Amino acid sequence: MQPSAPPFDERLTAPRSWWFIAFGVGVACALMLLPLGTLPMLAGLVGGTAAAALMVSGYGSARIRVVAGSLVAGEARIPLSALGEPEVLDAEEARAWRTHKADARAFMLLRGYVETAVRVEVTDPEDPTPYVYLSTRDPRGLAAALSGARTA
Repeated sequence: MQPSAPPFDERLTAPRSWWFIAFGVGVACALMLLPLGTLPMLAGLVGGTAAAALMVSGYGSARIRVVAGSLVAGEARIPLSALGEPEVLDAEEARAWRTHKADARAFMLLRGYVETAVRVEVTDPEDPTPYVYLSTRDPRGLAAALSGARTA
C-alpha cells in the first residue's frame, strides 16, 4: 500500500539568474588567478563556480510541506493543532509583513524572490511565537492544505 501524497509540498528554489551569478563568481575567481597560469585559472573557475553553486543550492533548498498533522517549513516542524487560520498575503501585503508589520518573535521562512506568502497565527499559549510567515508561490494552495488538514 502506497502512502498518500502530502496535501502540499513546495520547494522554494532560487531563480535561474542566481545560477548565472554563481557562474560569474567562478569567472571572477578564474580572472583573479589568471596571472598564476592556466591550471590555477581553471581551478579558480571550477572551484569558484562550485562554491557559489553550493551556496545557491543551499539557500534555494527550503521546503514547505503539510504532512502527518504538521506544517514542516525548513527545519521547523509545527503541529497543526498549534496553528490558527491561514491568511493569504498578496505581494503588497507580504512585503508589509516582511518589513514594517514584522514581529521579531515570529518564525519567518522568507525568500525575497517569492512575492506572495501565507501568515498563520500561532495559537499555542506556551509558544512565544506570534505567527508563522511563509513565502510561497502558491499561497492559496498552502492555505487550503492547512485548513483541510486541520479539519481532517
